[in-house]
Amino acid sequence: MQIDQDLQPPHLTSSLTRLFALAADKTKRLDRTWNADRGTPVVTVNGKYSTRGWTEWTQGFQYGCSLLAFDVTDDRELLELGRRRTVKQMAAHVTHTGVHDHGFNNLSTYGNLRRLMREGRIEANEWEMAFYDLAVKCSGAVQAARWSGVPAMKPSAASAHANSLGYIYSFNGPHSLFIDTMRTTRILGVAWQLGHTLMHENDRAANLLKRSVLHGLVTNQYVVFHGDSPHTYDVCGRTAHEAIFNRNDGNFRCRSSQQGYSPFSTWTRGLAWAMLGYAEELEFFQSIDAKAFEESVGLKQSDAMAVYERAAIDTCDHYLNDCAAADGIVYWDDGAPGLARLGDWRSRPADPFNDHEPVDASASAIAAQGLLRLGRYLGREKGSRYWQAGLTVARTLLSDAYLATSDRHEGLLLHSIYHRPNGWDHIPAGRKVPCGESSMWGDYHLLELGVLLDRLVKGKPYLTFFDV
Repeated sequence: MQIDQDLQPPHLTSSLTRLFALAADKTKRLDRTWNADRGTPVVTVNGKYSTRGWTEWTQGFQYGCSLLAFDVTDDRELLELGRRRTVKQMAAHVTHTGVHDHGFNNLSTYGNLRRLMREGRIEANEWEMAFYDLAVKCSGAVQAARWSGVPAMKPSAASAHANSLGYIYSFNGPHSLFIDTMRTTRILGVAWQLGHTLMHENDRAANLLKRSVLHGLVTNQYVVFHGDSPHTYDVCGRTAHEAIFNRNDGNFRCRSSQQGYSPFSTWTRGLAWAMLGYAEELEFFQSIDAKAFEESVGLKQSDAMAVYERAAIDTCDHYLNDCAAADGIVYWDDGAPGLARLGDWRSRPADPFNDHEPVDASASAIAAQGLLRLGRYLGREKGSRYWQAGLTVARTLLSDAYLATSDRHEGLLLHSIYHRPNGWDHIPAGRKVPCGESSMWGDYHLLELGVLLDRLVKGKPYLTFFDV
């Protein structure tokens, strides 16, 4: 990737203004035209949002987009839209026991609303805040209940004193650990901050912060590669989509992939989930008193953070060194076979209209925020490369090549990929691979990236998912 070392957040001001003007208009129009009885909007087909049944993991992004757009524009219609739809549509997501997506759906809605109230952007109301708090507490506990234990027979440095580890399992079942979940476990952290605990049989209490931390340690150990094993495909920073465990004894068996090309290549949106997930958690852990952390988790805060920091750095380095094209955009999987036909694709900007493999701009929108957060966490000396890379990716995403400026297109971020192996992405007439379409998560994460940058430009409070 070719990183612009001189780029600064204020250089993106006009692009951010255009982004949020488009978001305000398109969010309102989609709400007026979308029939919720059809399900949730997921991806566009010929520029129009459509459903794609698998799990309803994108509804929170739909309403979250209106709240993020309000954050920048102060348009009260957007706030009321997001607040009204959250109350009417999102309750089932709070108690959904069948998914690992609680952080996606519920922090994007209830979480954003309580953040806006804490920041004084919404008028204070004790009972309304209690409503948002309760939703986050319950959602965090429900997600934490999806727990599979793992014996610490080969502990990492951070888990050396743990009797057991564990992970929050995916919708595939108790044997399955997804890389995606690194961005959803943050809701456990907010629920823990609110003083909540998951209660099991006989009043046995499970600490929500502990489960979140251990999940990240297991993900690091079994899904993130660090270039230090005899595994043939151990490229430092590469991520697998899924780890499979034998639930008879909890032992790790193999890696797998649901949405990537193979278990032995990097599905780039999964990589981006890890980049952002680990970087955000580092910011969160840094805000917690070290003694309170150790009492909750049973591990030294510094030991856990060292593992998380390595995971964040290695995944971000893999993105920059191996996965990104020159402009910072990634194709959907770094092992996709058609990439060989593109020649030296890393040395030039990504081509969404090539005939061989699609790009996934949604992965880049997620990754850009991870790069910025890691850069800020590491500080100027160690983090400058990641910070400047995040700004460079953001500039590309906000350009005419990736921003859906047409009012005939319902999306915001173009060239998003959902499930390439299943063939779920629309291929326009005359093209050979999917291109030109948007996704609800791509739009949301572009706006979340935009809010982060807008606050940096205007000197507003730094955007976090947790209470500071």
